Amino acid sequence: DRPAGGPILATGTVLSPRHVGLLAAAGHTDVLVHPRPRVAVVSTGAELVELGRTPGPGQIHDSNSHLLAACVEAAGGHAAYRCSVGDDPAEVRDLLDRLAADVDVIITSGGVSMGVHDVVKAVLRERGEVEFVTVAMQPGKPQGFGLLGERRVPFFGLPGNPVSAFVSFEVFVRPLLRRMLGLEPAVAPTTTATLAAALRSPAGKVQFARATLRRDPSGGGWVATAVAGQGSHFVTDLAAADALLVVPAEVTLLQPGDEVESILL
Repeated sequence: DRPAGGPILATGTVLSPRHVGLLAAAGHTDVLVHPRPRVAVVSTGAELVELGRTPGPGQIHDSNSHLLAACVEAAGGHAAYRCSVGDDPAEVRDLLDRLAADVDVIITSGGVSMGVHDVVKAVLRERGEVEFVTVAMQPGKPQGFGLLGERRVPFFGLPGNPVSAFVSFEVFVRPLLRRMLGLEPAVAPTTTATLAAALRSPAGKVQFARATLRRDPSGGGWVATAVAGQGSHFVTDLAAADALLVVPAEVTLLQPGDEVESILL
């Protein structure tokens, strides 16, 4: 049911079971593909407790490594390594060296801000391989990026609050994984939504506000309602959201009925 000698699949096709069947029917034993990037996800902080253990005073469950590993898989990568590590510089340095020799991308969360125990920043800044900056966005202000080891493995140092880590992944990490997979466009698809209620935004920062979307029954377009908790630690409201509203840095107030660019989750 295809012309003899014609193309079977186009470059850029993401192989599904249907495509595998077509390739087999045409007698192809091998096909050149982009492999899934092998990604290491590491949460940092002595306060982190693995799931299954009861947190003590001053401790919390390690949610970020599970969140970001799931993000990697959803983006098409392979979460080849997931763990948490404490605040000992030697332990962190040894772990990152071992990972840089084995995986394609390294993602850490926490330890990149201005605190006394921001160990990732302290360890990697002394080598000069990673640049740590503050980005004019909310959430996700502190960021680190560089290339580690002889293999020049891309490294992302994301902030520790879970909402900040998630938004940072969507904005910075997902586009790289899509590039490594040969997928276009690399950036997330956006649509326009109409606000159901007013939304304030900090001056001088691009805000990625979490929101829920619904169809306007009268016109068929999207109507966006910002979730109640916009703090970078509100994981319940993050889970409820299905869009990120992109509020430009120069805008401090949006009114009901205003249109806003929305990244679909």
